[in-house]
Order: sequence, then C-alpha cells, then structure tokens
Amino acid sequence: MEDKVIRLAGLVLPALFLTSAAFAQQADQPLLKGAAAFGGWRADKPGVRRLIRPEDLPRPFVTKSASNSAGLADMPADAKPQLPPGFSAELVASGIDNPRVVRVAPNGDLFVADSEANQIRVYRLAKGSAKPSEQGIFAGNLNQPYGIAFYPPGNDPQWVYVANSDSIVRFAYRNGALKASGEPETIVDNIPSNHHWTRDIVFSPDGKTLYLSVGSGSNVAEEMDKAPKGGLEAWVKAKPLGAVWGSENGRADVQAFDPDGKNGRIVATGLRNCSGMTIQPATGALWCVVNERDALGDNVPFEYATSVKEGAFYGWPWYYIGNNEDPRHKDARPDLAGKATIPDVLMQAHSAPLNIAFYDGKDLPADSSFPKQYQGDAFVALHGSWNRGNRTGYKVVRLKFKDGKPTGEYEDFMTGFVVSNGEVWGRPVGVTMAADGALIVTEDGNGTIWRVTYDGGRS
Repeated sequence: MEDKVIRLAGLVLPALFLTSAAFAQQADQPLLKGAAAFGGWRADKPGVRRLIRPEDLPRPFVTKSASNSAGLADMPADAKPQLPPGFSAELVASGIDNPRVVRVAPNGDLFVADSEANQIRVYRLAKGSAKPSEQGIFAGNLNQPYGIAFYPPGNDPQWVYVANSDSIVRFAYRNGALKASGEPETIVDNIPSNHHWTRDIVFSPDGKTLYLSVGSGSNVAEEMDKAPKGGLEAWVKAKPLGAVWGSENGRADVQAFDPDGKNGRIVATGLRNCSGMTIQPATGALWCVVNERDALGDNVPFEYATSVKEGAFYGWPWYYIGNNEDPRHKDARPDLAGKATIPDVLMQAHSAPLNIAFYDGKDLPADSSFPKQYQGDAFVALHGSWNRGNRTGYKVVRLKFKDGKPTGEYEDFMTGFVVSNGEVWGRPVGVTMAADGALIVTEDGNGTIWRVTYDGGRS
C-alpha cells in the first residue's frame, strides 16, 4: 500500500502549518459515518471523528484504480503538525534517512529503525525535553531493519531483537547502552523479503512468545488460481485456515516463535500486510494494523486495525472485510465463504496504517500524562495513499476504546502534513508512548521525529 515518493523542492506557506493553539476554539466534531467518513485530506483536522462499518463498503470498481503518488516538499523551518487544543509537538531530530519504527527501552531511550540506512539509531532525551542529551548508532550493517523488541519484557532486558526484511537478529544489551557491544545473533532466517518488506516483532507479556508479521509478496496473489502441489483438498487438511501457497507460502500472516527462534508456527492468516504490531496493556491481546489490497477503487477495501485471534483467517487474497469476495478470485475458494474474521476497527481505504501503540499512562504523574480520556486508547500512524484519487492518510489517528474494547470509532489526532493535492512534507510511520507519557512519532518524508505532549488544562 505504501509507495515511494519523489522529492519536489519548494516552499510551503506557513499558514498551512497552524500549531495547536490555532484550534483553541475547536469544538467536538460531529461523528462522520458511512460514505461521509471516507473523505480525503481536505476534511482532516484534529478532532474529526469517523465510524466505518463493514456494511459501508462500496462495490468494487465503482471508481477507477488511481495512481496518485504524492510529491514530497521540503519541510518549512516553522512547520509543525496540527494537534488538538492543549497539545504541542517539538522536533526531536531531523535529516534522518528513513526513520520507521520507534520503540522505547526500559530506561527511556528511543530506539529508531533507520531502515534504508540499514541501522538502528538511539536517542536519549533530556528530562522533560525533546532535545537529545545523547544519541548514537546502536547497530549498523543490517538489512532494512524495521521491528524492534526488548527481551525479556520488563525493566532489565538482556537482548534487543531487530527484524530485518529477511531475518530476525538479536544483540546482547544492558540498560543504557548506546551501542551494541557485539555482533548480532540470527534467531530466524530465510524470511521472504520481496515486495512488502516491513517485518514487525513483539513479545507476549509473559515473554514466552515472539510474534512476527510477514506481509504478502504481491497485491492479490494471482497465482493462487493454480491449485497447490498435491491438490487443494490435501493442502486445506494440512495447513491453517486460509493459508496461501507457492511464492506466498508463509506470507500474509502473523507467525510465532519461542524466544530462541525455534518452534515456528502460524498464528493467523489472510493479513495482507500487517506492518505494525503491539500488545494491548489492558488485555494482553496482540493487535496489528493492516494495509489492504489495491486496484478495486478509491474506497475498497477499508484498511483496518484488529486484535489477532489464534487460528483466524482475515480474508486475503480471496475475501476482504468479512465475506466480500475479491472479484479477481471469483469462485476460487467457496470453502472459505463466511469464514473470514471481520476486523475490529475499519479505516479509510488506502491510507496505509504502518504502526500502532496503546496509550497507558495510568501509573504516570497527572502532570505528565495525556488527559484521562486517552487512557486505553490507541494511536495509529497512517503513511498516506497512492491508490486513491482523493488523497487520504498522512496523519496520526486515535482509536477509541471503552472498557478495553474498541468502539470502532477513530478520530484525527495529528494532521497538517499535506501541503496541497499534489505534495506532502510528512509521512507518519512510527508511534509509541515514551516513558514520561509523551507520544513519539516518526515520519519518513523529511526524516523527522516528534515529541507530542499535553500542556493544557487537566481533565
């Protein structure tokens, strides 16, 4: 879903980049439902709320398949993302080649995957500040690193795990280390890496399971129209529900391993490109955000965030958003009809969700956390569309939860990265909660990292 963009130099009017103070008079927005929620970048601003349901899906091919990649503008010196009233964003770093996933070490250090530079960066921020007091390259000579995880979970990890596009490696680690002390140890190898290459990893709360997401090797797996070797019936009996074969074998799924990389198994299938995973603190459930398929029209199918259920099949490539058959695989798998799990939260089509993080500030001092209504909600970074005539994404949104369960509603939280219908200056990728309650966001358009804090009235 995500695409490469061409850098177009140019200045942007400062008025396009209003700070959060400009929204002081902003009231709660009406909840947009159905087709009204599809929209595009011109309707985006902090507080805009959307609720998209499976029954809102248009038919495929109602619109033509667009090719609408954004040009990349230089970030103006005074540019800042737009945020809800009471929030502000400070620049942590800029000029990074390709900042992607960001994760927080137990001591508060920020570990950032600089994917195209094949390295992991680390930033130690001064207390209560966005200014790094120390920084460095933790490890280099990697292969498109993306996911980062500390093991064992808790306050005293012994390892940093890194997901390359084709392997998982780990480095010996001690709290506060700014540079790896030794060579990487390969834990999982031979991960297929063409096409979708973003591999995320996360440990279960008890540290016994390492989850790995592996995206598909194509848009819609055209070769699945040919039966697997030995026949479809035998394949279905031997493999998990919805498992794919051929060059897609072991892809479009979430896998699990023991911490040493052994005992590999498939957790769930049919997830076209689960580019970001996290554990929900309130429930211990595994969540992922998924880039769905292209070329069915501007609003088909919806992107989504979902809890990942053991043994579940989420549709790709034969079905999407439940029992909606992809017309390019018509009548290919009637045995799977009605068996695709419907995702929990649906989002605007082609907006390219890349990372997800829950906000869990209940143990923080009241003066350093977000307002209480944010507790238990999740933030998702939307990298932005290319297969849509009306550009969407290029923002961070907030998924609403109640009593640990998703309401299906989400709202714009961090916007302002789009300059015009043809240009953007920012493409959000990584999102995580810092040790002090700030929200950390990376974007790979201009290679920046932002620290978002709440400094308004408490509620």
